[in-house]
Amino acid sequence: MANQQPTGFKEFLRKRVVALKRKPQTIALLVLAIAFIFYSLNLTQFSNTTARINRAGMGLCEFATMLFSILSMVCFLNSFPHRQKVKIPMLVLLFVMIAIVLYSGVHYEGKINEYLAEGNTSFDYITRAKSILHVHRWILAAAAALTALLPVYTPLLRKINTNIEIEGNKGMGAIDISGEDA
Repeated sequence: MANQQPTGFKEFLRKRVVALKRKPQTIALLVLAIAFIFYSLNLTQFSNTTARINRAGMGLCEFATMLFSILSMVCFLNSFPHRQKVKIPMLVLLFVMIAIVLYSGVHYEGKINEYLAEGNTSFDYITRAKSILHVHRWILAAAAALTALLPVYTPLLRKINTNIEIEGNKGMGAIDISGEDA
């Protein structure tokens, strides 16, 4: 039994690679979802920072980040419908929403920097919010890059061999399907 069907973890990985070959946009969607979840789980740091600093537009930046993060995932799903071509207007809208989220993060960090430049005391949650913004921007930029580079890495994924070698199929010749009896 030299070539048996893979079982366990190998088969699980093979099935995941086959799924990625069929829908390579799943990688970018997962990274976009990770960015949203990361920001959402740390929302308390931003709420406390906004309550402490209370500068114009900070609450709006938080709101815009949450709203456009959710809407960008919806746009992403609508950009790549099942068994259809990519919808370019939805893809453009996705990148516009990602740009709005990135701008909101930069604006929010600018308000934090203004507050700290005035010599105000820095609380632990303010520095955490600032570092969370940096990480969130990097994750979001990675999601945008993966989405933009989808035409580049899709052919590379499709070249991965996910066929299962079955011992009994090696010696098979051409099958006669003409229906003529010999």
